[in-house]
Amino acid sequence: MNILDRFLRYVAIDTQSDEESSSQPSAARELVLLQMLRDELLELGVQATLDEYGYVMATIPSNTDRQVPKIGFIAHADTSPDAPGKDVKPQIIRDYDGSAIELKGVPGMKLDPADFPELLAHKGETIITADGTTLLGADDKAGIAEIMDAVEYIVTHPEFKHGEIKIGFTPDEEIGRGVVKFDVERFGADFAYTMDGGEVGELEYENFNAASASVHIQGRNVHPGNAKDKMLNSILIAQELTSLLPAGQRPEHTEGYEGFFHLIGIKGSVEECTVNWIIRDHDRAKFERKKDFMQECCNFINAKYGSGTATPVIKDQYYNMREMVEPHYHIVEKAVEAMKLAGVTPRIQPIRGGTDGANLSFKGLPCPNIFAGGLNFHGKYEWVPLESMQKASAVILNIIKLFAE
Repeated sequence: MNILDRFLRYVAIDTQSDEESSSQPSAARELVLLQMLRDELLELGVQATLDEYGYVMATIPSNTDRQVPKIGFIAHADTSPDAPGKDVKPQIIRDYDGSAIELKGVPGMKLDPADFPELLAHKGETIITADGTTLLGADDKAGIAEIMDAVEYIVTHPEFKHGEIKIGFTPDEEIGRGVVKFDVERFGADFAYTMDGGEVGELEYENFNAASASVHIQGRNVHPGNAKDKMLNSILIAQELTSLLPAGQRPEHTEGYEGFFHLIGIKGSVEECTVNWIIRDHDRAKFERKKDFMQECCNFINAKYGSGTATPVIKDQYYNMREMVEPHYHIVEKAVEAMKLAGVTPRIQPIRGGTDGANLSFKGLPCPNIFAGGLNFHGKYEWVPLESMQKASAVILNIIKLFAE
């Protein structure tokens, strides 16, 4: 099966994770793809298991007498709750000519280089999009297809020398719980790579420190006709709280190593509401300061409107993996060399987000992140070039080859 056919097979399955669920996997639909992947691995003759938490783990034994590190490759099966993921209808644009691509499921909706100039870097290639009604699922089914493509090559080319290879597929990455119960010791790799990056050439071993902040605002509702000096409108207090946070530290105004406060939801009424943010920064000291500042803003609201008006719950989600990967920098260097061998220009940069690799690194499995090739993740404008997926698969094989040599 070629990589395009694999990818289309995987995106046809709805695997959207559910942040409201406390189970793992958070949604039973994720298991459909995870079971399929286990079965495909078994059909290829690869020892593979699927456990109760939705983790697929597989091993390809070494075929060399040399002492070679055990290298893992990991991708997540779930798609983001930020956009619909059911009934994905892929569009395949061959020999892309640089013009706007109509997303035919929504009249007038286009993937336009005027808005997304990175499209022009892929003229002449095969572009895959959804039809505008759903996300595509390249995050991270492109990564899955690339790993499976490499696995098929290895098992059908016994002359290809390699050490012991570990394969992992996970649920619930998009809701921050992807590897909470992942057994690193059972997985058995010395080092690993997540295939979960974006544009071709991306290589990342730094990510945000991350926290969530949920603030409950308790107002006081009275009839609006008699509200003078009595009503406390929780929605307006939430707006005031938001205004206390620095406007320049929002995602739409930041890049590179700049952190942010991102307002992601507000739900409620005059009487009470809940406001949710995510807090991000690569620098640990700045990250801690951001969390403290959120608390200080809530303290200000409480001093103004009364104790208990703003009740924050701030929870750490993951940390910057740099401190765990840097002592093993040779695994980054191997990835750089592997990309060059595949004709790819490496671009080492910080992740403005997180991957399973961050938490895995803190569990004792150093795990940089490699491009999967997709762009505009988490939304209906998501797309991926076929050639980028092919190059990612080649990078996997080159990493394995370099370690074996």
